[in-house]
Amino acid sequence: MIVSFLSVVGAALLVVADQLIKQWANAVLQPVGAITLLPGIVELRYYLNDGMAFSMLAGKQTLLIVMTSIMLVCVLALLLLRKMNPWERVSWMLILGGGVGNLIDRVLNGEVVDYINVLFMNFAVFNFADICITTGVIMLMLWVVYDSIKKDKEEKAAAQQQQNENADGTT
Repeated sequence: MIVSFLSVVGAALLVVADQLIKQWANAVLQPVGAITLLPGIVELRYYLNDGMAFSMLAGKQTLLIVMTSIMLVCVLALLLLRKMNPWERVSWMLILGGGVGNLIDRVLNGEVVDYINVLFMNFAVFNFADICITTGVIMLMLWVVYDSIKKDKEEKAAAQQQQNENADGTT
C-alpha cells in the first residue's frame, strides 16, 4: 500500500515540475517566442497546442479531456490496486504524471503549452509532460517484451524439466 501511495506522490511531483516549467515558459518564452539552446539542434519555442501529439485532434478539446480523464483514472486505479514490479510501476507513474500535467493545461486553458523544439529534424514541439508520457510508454513496452521473453524461457525450462523427469521415470 505504501508503494502505491509513493507512486501517486511521484506522479504528483512530476505534475508540479511540469506546471512550474510551463509557468516559466509563459513568463519568459511567450514574450520572446524562442531561445536557442544548441544552435541547429534544439531551441525553446513557445507554442500552444490545442491537439494531442503532432496536433492530432486539434480543436477537439472536450473529446481529449474526456478520453484523457478516463484513461488517467484507469492508470491511477492500476497504481493503487495492482501489484506490479518497480519497472512497470515507474512506467505507469510517468504516464500518470505527464497525462495529468497536460490535462491541467487543457482544462484550464483549452490548449497545452509546448516549448521544446528539435531543430535537426521535422518534429513536433513538445514539453516535459510529453517526455514523461513517452518515456513511460517506452518503458512499458520494453517491460512487456522482457516479461514475455522471460515467461517463454521459464515455460520452455519447465517443459524440458518435465520431459527429463518423464524420461528418468521410464528408465
